[in-house]
Formats: sequence, structure tokens, C-alpha cells
Amino acid sequence: MKQIIAGTNDEGRRLDNFLLSCISNFPKILICKLIRKKKIKVNGKKTTHNYRLKKNDVVEIFFGGSFADHKKEREIFLKSPLDLDVVYEDLNIIIVHKPCGLICHPDKTQRIDCLINRIKNYLYQKGEYDFSNENSFAPALANRIDRNTEGLVIAAKNLPSLRVLNEKIKNREIKKYYKCLVKGKSNKSEDILIGFLKKDANTNTVSITKKQIPDSKLIKTKYRLIKYEKNVSLLEIELITGRTHQIRAHLASIGLPIIGDKKYGRHKNKGEHQKLVAYKIVFEFKSDANILNYLNGKRFFIKNSELIESI
Repeated sequence: MKQIIAGTNDEGRRLDNFLLSCISNFPKILICKLIRKKKIKVNGKKTTHNYRLKKNDVVEIFFGGSFADHKKEREIFLKSPLDLDVVYEDLNIIIVHKPCGLICHPDKTQRIDCLINRIKNYLYQKGEYDFSNENSFAPALANRIDRNTEGLVIAAKNLPSLRVLNEKIKNREIKKYYKCLVKGKSNKSEDILIGFLKKDANTNTVSITKKQIPDSKLIKTKYRLIKYEKNVSLLEIELITGRTHQIRAHLASIGLPIIGDKKYGRHKNKGEHQKLVAYKIVFEFKSDANILNYLNGKRFFIKNSELIESI
């Protein structure tokens, strides 16, 4: 038998999702089967897969197989660099300036050096994150930006904060603004672009259409012209929806490719960085934000950026 005691950051999590995070070699279908067969109990009693955990709940797993603990896998972040540009930090959240070229999460090409691992290591060294005392939670990003886009990213230090951030971003109560340099000039000084985005997982690219097609998702991109000079426009972008490569692909689809964009731009100068930066975040809560209410009305900007200065 294996016994797990729910902690502060486990409270409110569904039992099946909690166990998926705790035990890496148990597929969800097996977890649900064990719950149905009373091989997994909470506080000694039969339960359901969607039971919401409470702090200090005792989860018991009666299973003859071996358990692979996620905690050992979590140690990998300790190998990541401590290089981190912190813009703002409090007990619940941290906002950092991600440099161009750094991925937000591990992928097939880079498992160690990514933004979330740097944040985990930073908080671990400060004594604010101890993975050995956490069953299922780890500091997590509430938003993310592309590898070659630099700018502001928000991370939550605890589960209640992550839930609030996810809800507020979904409801557009946390607004994200970008600046970019594009080739050409729009006919309008400001506009809201509406289209449909379809992702191709095989090529890691997206396509934009004016009419909805199968597997496409609605996108809205608001832009404002700041200045225009020598066939180059400086735009401020507000993301109304947040899809993969949305800004880059949407602007390229109307003939305004971002300078330095190697994937969607027509002007692919070697060695030139992509001229896109997530430079501002604004908290505009329209409803209760629980433990994050104190952030309402606050604005955060990039501190130092060569890209901002260059555009």
C-alpha cells in the first residue's frame, strides 16, 4: 500500500488528476479503474475519481505493482541556470522578463534550460519551493510566449494563485500588450483583426483564414500604429485571444510580416532577432480575485530591453 497526505497546494484538486501528478507510471484509465474497485480510498472510505481533495486528506492506494514517484523527475530543474530577470515578485506570483531564444517549457530539444526550470531553481534557492514536500504542485507559468519572442511572463508560486491567474486570463481581466516592427503599413491606424487559426503539429506552424474551416479556432488581434518610417511600422498589439504564433501569423496574413521572423516573415535576414516583445501586462479585475485582489489596477513593464530600445 502507498499512502499520500494532501497538502495545502493539493486542496481542491480532483483525485484522479492529483494521482496523475504524484505517480508517473499510472495512466488515468488505471487510476479510475482502481478507484471504482475500491483499491484507492480517501480517509479509509470509498470515493470517486472527481472527488475534490481537502488538506490533510489521506489517500491510500492498495495495489501490488510498483510506484514511480514524480518527485525524482522534478529534480531536473536543479541543473538549470539561475539567470533570471525578475520584474516583480510577491508571496503569490513572480513576473519575469524572458529573453529571446529561451523556451518557456521543456521540449524534445531542451529538457533542462527553460524558463519554468529557471524559476523553480530560483525559488528553490530562496527556500520558497521544496519539491520534496509537494505531492503534485510545482510553480507554473500562467502565460507563455514563443522561443524567439522576448518579454513578460507570469508564474504562480501556489495553486490558489494559479487558478486565479488562469481564470482572469481566460476572462481577459489580465491584458497583455506587445510591441513589434513590421514591414509595410496598414491602411488603418488601428484595427481589430478577426480570423481563424489552424495549427499544423507536424510543421509547428499555423495558417490563418478569413472563414472558419475544420479544426480552426477564432482569433482576435488588436493593433495600433505608433509610428511609420521608411516602409517600417512600429505597432502596439493587444492580444484579445491567445493562440500559438497568433501575432506573427495574423500580421503576416495581412501583408505586415514581423521583421526578423524566420517562420512567417518574408524578410529573413540572417542573424537578425525577431522584432516582437511582450512589453506590458495590466491587471484589470472585473470580479473578485481572491488572494490576488491587491494586484487590481497594477501595470508592469519591461525594465531593460535592447529590442525595445531598437524599435
